[in-house]
Amino acid sequence: MEGPFRSKVHLRWADIDANFHLRHSVYYDLCAQQRMEAMERVGITMATMKELHIGPVIFREECRFRREIHLHDEVHIDLAVQGLSHDHGRFAFRHRIAKADGTHCATLAVEGAWIDTKVRKLCAPPPMTSDALDHMPRTEDFAWIE
Repeated sequence: MEGPFRSKVHLRWADIDANFHLRHSVYYDLCAQQRMEAMERVGITMATMKELHIGPVIFREECRFRREIHLHDEVHIDLAVQGLSHDHGRFAFRHRIAKADGTHCATLAVEGAWIDTKVRKLCAPPPMTSDALDHMPRTEDFAWIE
């Protein structure tokens, strides 16, 4: 993949709060959806994860809000890998949320790892998953996680 993985966001009336802007929790939901779409694009589908008995778990998820998003705003989310452990067992992703005119609205950072869904323990993913993660775009400040 060249450059960040980009998704166009389709906002719904139910995504808006009493202040007439995007509810804070919607940012997290949109980014989680985008991560799964990006992983599917490189071959890590839900069916693959089920077959390999692995799944992603989140340790930290943080959003920094900069500008409001309203119901009829055209919004895009860019996703890139910010960090990986050498065995690819741990990961960090960064989402940048912006309006069509480039206005930076929020940045969401996620840190997590892979879990073996049979034994319920953290694990390094199979080579197919590691290879797929290596084909995802990386941030300009990508760093290996120790």
